[in-house]
Amino acid sequence: MAGLNESLSELMGIDGAQAVALVDYESGMLLGEAGSGVDMEVAAAGNTEVIRAKMKTAASLNLDDSIEDILISLGRAYHIMRPVAKRKGLFFYLVLDRNKSNLALARRKVQDVESGLSI
Repeated sequence: MAGLNESLSELMGIDGAQAVALVDYESGMLLGEAGSGVDMEVAAAGNTEVIRAKMKTAASLNLDDSIEDILISLGRAYHIMRPVAKRKGLFFYLVLDRNKSNLALARRKVQDVESGLSI
């Protein structure tokens, strides 16, 4: 089990990682962050709305499933949002340089870190 700072450091170790945060999507509050180049407070607040909308849509559709992650692909970056399964209301938010990262490996690492988070 890893604490918040250790988890953020592990995610920053991903090739191409630019910034990472742990966000409370019920309040939009940033609980921790690492990296640079992105205003993570603004990103946390904005992506809280993305997570809430997707959660609401999944519930409305009675999907009887859980969201593993949400990926936004930009021309120069990937943005990965992964809800924390063991701690309702939290999600990891990771920004990757698209030219320097391997998306499949990054998603796997976020999954591993999320499952080992202890806060």
